[in-house]
Amino acid sequence: MTSRSRPLYKDLSVQILVAMLLGVLVGYLWPGSADSMKPLGDFFIKLVRMLVAPIIFCTVVHGIASVGEAKRVGRVAIKALIYFEIVTTIALVLGLVLVNVWAPGVGMNVDPASLTGAGAPNTDGLAHHVGFGDFLLALVPESAVGAFADGDVIPVLFFSLMFAFGLLSMGPRAKPMVDGIHFLSQVLFKMIGIVMYVAPIGAFGAIAFTVGRFGPSSLLALGRLVAEFYVCCLLFVVLVLTPIAWGFGINILRLIRYIGAELMIVVGTSSSESVFPRLNAKLRQLGVDEPVVALVLPAGYAFNHDGTCLYFATVSVFLAQAVGIDLSVGQQLGLLAVMLFTSKGGAGVAGSAIVVLASTLASSGTIPVAAVGLILGVHRLLSSVFVPVNVLGNALATLVIAKLERAVDLVTLESELRREPGLVEATRPEYQ
Repeated sequence: MTSRSRPLYKDLSVQILVAMLLGVLVGYLWPGSADSMKPLGDFFIKLVRMLVAPIIFCTVVHGIASVGEAKRVGRVAIKALIYFEIVTTIALVLGLVLVNVWAPGVGMNVDPASLTGAGAPNTDGLAHHVGFGDFLLALVPESAVGAFADGDVIPVLFFSLMFAFGLLSMGPRAKPMVDGIHFLSQVLFKMIGIVMYVAPIGAFGAIAFTVGRFGPSSLLALGRLVAEFYVCCLLFVVLVLTPIAWGFGINILRLIRYIGAELMIVVGTSSSESVFPRLNAKLRQLGVDEPVVALVLPAGYAFNHDGTCLYFATVSVFLAQAVGIDLSVGQQLGLLAVMLFTSKGGAGVAGSAIVVLASTLASSGTIPVAAVGLILGVHRLLSSVFVPVNVLGNALATLVIAKLERAVDLVTLESELRREPGLVEATRPEYQ
């Protein structure tokens, strides 16, 4: 017997879509109100970020500790990391190829000296040198409390893994602690359910700010870059993610529809962190074993940034073209190698990509860091498409690893993906 669909106005996806359309209208008609709209989006992101670190800790610890076998955890982690590196490398290569073919920055003839003159956008403090040693040290938090206070995904994940393996080594004696952590995770998901009531307001504020502050003049000024990048992201989904999904028996269009509300939230907020808790719950709802979700999804947030890699490759070469620097194939491959490390930073945090981009340029030494000022005006327009690609890529990665591990209920997966979108939100306590 099928459940009756809820009214459209109660569907979170519809609420967010309407809120975003209203945000575009307000931002276009009253651009002066942009700054007053920004706190609405920031407030929603802060609410979710407040809960992300403890949710990662609880899900990772409970998922790994309940497996009871460290060997399986290691096997899943190795498969996931290999998958992440392959797909992000493909993303970087695709981004480099398309930006060289399209050449959106050729002909701009920007004088590099003018980028540091009066009136130039301020990029001071954005860049810092990034090396393998810095990346390695960033994995470990300064303190256990500091990992949660800062909210960075990678240190929280590292501490959670250490704690989980500590519990795993204690055997049956750790069961009361594991059960307590599981109960705490349920409380946190209930809190996320409450926070989601303000998601449409957050999306409205974020979109109104973006349109009011940066568009439509910014869109016209750098229209070729924006158009090229949107096509690049679309090609990545069609040429890379779709064949991967097909190869593992997953209908990517149904998956996109299933996580449609989450994708729309990140279009507005430009922060993949804002949907981590719901994405975690939905993947378990799809029939994926909890330990696989608990390990692969947070690891994906830390190491699998498909859309961000497209952004780094595209924008780096665009800036070189704009200032008249002709990068050789060898220089571009060197840039790609640096990006494989720097793309792991700033996981999920809104606006972090532009800081990491500046650090990448500083590390390469071939493109002036001040050139980043050229794309500050359209960065939010670009992030509105690459962040959803990150989220979709991580959802698909979790399903792929689950299928490789035979850790997904195929009947549940198929029935959930066929479910009406309105019913997806209505049938699980995490979304109430």
